[in-house]
Amino acid sequence: MEGKAMKKWLFVPAAAALALAGCATPETRLRNGLHNAGLSEAMSACMAERMVDRLSLLQLRRLSALGSLKDKRITDLSLDQFLHKVRALKDAEILAVSTSSAAICALR
Repeated sequence: MEGKAMKKWLFVPAAAALALAGCATPETRLRNGLHNAGLSEAMSACMAERMVDRLSLLQLRRLSALGSLKDKRITDLSLDQFLHKVRALKDAEILAVSTSSAAICALR
């Protein structure tokens, strides 16, 4: 019986770790999507941290897909170019949150 009880107790921390990793996934995906779209690593991390709490999961997925719009990243994408791409999503809330996050993160 001790073997089964021990396996159950080992399963609990593993399940908790997986659950916590699942919580971080939207922010990680958004950060990577912003970075792949051409924003700097620092700007992507700052914006993703703010935006993940303010947008729905569907909106975050739409934003993280922006990386697929960029052909080649020779230089970092300017904020103006990024916001132009965000406007193309035609979602006022995404635009408002992106704009405010970009402004705050640019001042850091």
